[in-house]
Amino acid sequence: MISLVLGGNKSGKSDYALKLFYGGNGKKCFIATGKAFDMDFRKQILKHREERRTGIHVLESGTDLHQVLVKAREDFDQILVDSLDFWLFSCLYSGCVEEKRGEVIRLVSKWDKGPDIIFVSCEVGLGPIAPTREVRQFVRELGGLNQEVAALADEVYLVAAGLPLTLKK
Repeated sequence: MISLVLGGNKSGKSDYALKLFYGGNGKKCFIATGKAFDMDFRKQILKHREERRTGIHVLESGTDLHQVLVKAREDFDQILVDSLDFWLFSCLYSGCVEEKRGEVIRLVSKWDKGPDIIFVSCEVGLGPIAPTREVRQFVRELGGLNQEVAALADEVYLVAAGLPLTLKK
């Protein structure tokens, strides 16, 4: 089962994804994609760590989400990837977005047998048009990635104000 949980910043999407994740059975793996580049984000990551249940195996992917997913697929029954937007940002920043995005989409397209996986991502299509080229590129890339993953997913949810809306089931 492939699930995608979308929402805006601080919408409650990660909390909802964790609820789905904890509701499943078996050995669990949380894949963290965000890297702290400032103190504010370090605090946010620490808060997320403190809110997670103990006993959950955590892997950090950086730009190598494909490789981490391949390993996690062999060792775990449930995987939560939080979040695609931070991963994509790292790939754009590193100049490897096309290669890395293609690897992940090819892997997910062949995910029919394997552990349940939940992806979390920001829905960026609800905001105003960005004033800079770099932000517009990120919005285009993330919107396209979200659409690709949603097309492959068995379930897609949109979370707003902490409330999930089922888009695909």
